[in-house]
Amino acid sequence: MKHYIINLTEDEREELIRLTTTGRHSALKMQHARILLKTDEGFADEEVAEHLDVNVRTVERVRKRCAIEGISAAVNPRKRPLKVPKIDGEAEARLVQLACSEAPNGRQRWTLRLLADKLVELDVVESISHECVRQHLKKRVKALANTAVLHSA
Repeated sequence: MKHYIINLTEDEREELIRLTTTGRHSALKMQHARILLKTDEGFADEEVAEHLDVNVRTVERVRKRCAIEGISAAVNPRKRPLKVPKIDGEAEARLVQLACSEAPNGRQRWTLRLLADKLVELDVVESISHECVRQHLKKRVKALANTAVLHSA
């Protein structure tokens, strides 16, 4: 049994129809509008999901958000918080310095995991994954390849 039942007014229905048929809107916005229109027509979540080729859970979430926060909130995607980078310029410089330095005893070269562990050990960062180290080193190599930078020995 549905906990959140959608009953749209005539104006709301017209607005959603207008949103799905005119202008340029994001695919997610149009999809959520179609979900609300179908649920208002009385279709079951499974039928709506099958008809619009979405997951049943998506239909449930859109319906719940509409009932709690309103149509505008249900149709418009939420703003995601900005991701704070783990490595700033100074930490990246330390990473490059480490990568260019002599490898630890018993090793021929630095591995990404060794670099990540060493950055944590030196208190450059609190925690970091080897994948993050790889991405930053790759970014640095691309930047050096695109510019004619010469480093003195």
